[in-house]
Amino acid sequence: MTETYVVVGASLAGARAVETLRTEGFDGRVVLVGAENHLPYDRPPLSKEVILGHKQPGETLIHPAEFYSDNDIELLLGAWATRIDTHGGRVELDRGRSIAADKVLLCTGTTPRRPDVPGLDLDGVHFLRTIDDSAAIRDKLLAGGSVVIIGGGLIGIELAASALALGNDVTVLERDAGLLRRVLGARIGDRLSRLHSENGIRIRTNAEVARIEGDHHVRRVHTMDGFVVEADVVVVGIGVLPAIELARDSGIDLDNGIVVDEFCETSVPNIYAAGDIANHPNEVAGERIRLEHWQNAQNQGIAAARSMVGHREPYRDVPWFWSDQGETNIQVAGRPRATDDLVWRGDPESMEFSVFHLRHGVLVGVVGVNRRRDVRMAMSLIDKHVRPEQALLADPAVDLRKIGDSQSVVRGLPQ
Repeated sequence: MTETYVVVGASLAGARAVETLRTEGFDGRVVLVGAENHLPYDRPPLSKEVILGHKQPGETLIHPAEFYSDNDIELLLGAWATRIDTHGGRVELDRGRSIAADKVLLCTGTTPRRPDVPGLDLDGVHFLRTIDDSAAIRDKLLAGGSVVIIGGGLIGIELAASALALGNDVTVLERDAGLLRRVLGARIGDRLSRLHSENGIRIRTNAEVARIEGDHHVRRVHTMDGFVVEADVVVVGIGVLPAIELARDSGIDLDNGIVVDEFCETSVPNIYAAGDIANHPNEVAGERIRLEHWQNAQNQGIAAARSMVGHREPYRDVPWFWSDQGETNIQVAGRPRATDDLVWRGDPESMEFSVFHLRHGVLVGVVGVNRRRDVRMAMSLIDKHVRPEQALLADPAVDLRKIGDSQSVVRGLPQ
């Protein structure tokens, strides 16, 4: 009897999963269910290349339409999965539809956080999550005017740099004491904040938004401390939440996302999860983590599909992500913490440097600013739990690959 595998979420993870099911030899029925009416696409360009017009929306597609037909992958786009009947083996959809499923993979991703402030429904107030969001924001930015970005995280700053490049007047409101501190640490975050300020972005920290005002269209934003900024466009980017409603309503274990094992399987047999929603054990990090990064979505989608067809291997990637902010490229690998010992390589004032994070002498993370090669080389050292000599890490003339050949390796990651 032919088996049916259903992947819920036409995301990067979902697209790579259905591709992998076929390349791994699964010859049963494959169904990809997506809430949007678009083919699966990459999200990183939405705050940069698409906004700037360097890429058309169609250029973000992971696969062209014919890929799915050529590989006998059924697409159900514009469809919502409403429930998984874990006993009857069915995925229930909107409009009374359902699909019999032998195995299910959840790749439902995340949804934007919505602040509890008045005015979110005014025309001109946007969230950036989908390709339609990006196109709508671009149309507003091309008209020019005053843009307010609520949230000084990676997406917010990427978008601020793009809006500035299109000739807009840009203000960023960040509730923390500095930009990007939780992601990159205070020193790097503050250096990048100064860079963006010098480029012309107005940055206000410790800025808690009180309300967004306007008639039918947004006109201004008020903060709790009485600051008021005029706005033709407002984009809210204060983070995301895992889209776990389907899993919750199906009785699947949750804890900061969907709890999965090292093979991406949930607490319910034959139901898997991958990507932004999956809280998984990560051997490299030495803890359970949920990652909202492109690399994790792609590779965990692949790993989950392999597990579904019986080719089970523990998922253990070194976490890695990047952010392009104007001309500046930032990359982070491993699991850096604020309490780690830091080794600096290069001059932060030059905007070309790396920071290595050591925990009890073991290399556990790296942040690179315009130093892609350092991050790439450090990832293999992080994977091996190397104890490097700090003087070698700090010397830009030292090839990091030689450190890996000469330094000691430890088993297990210090907590």
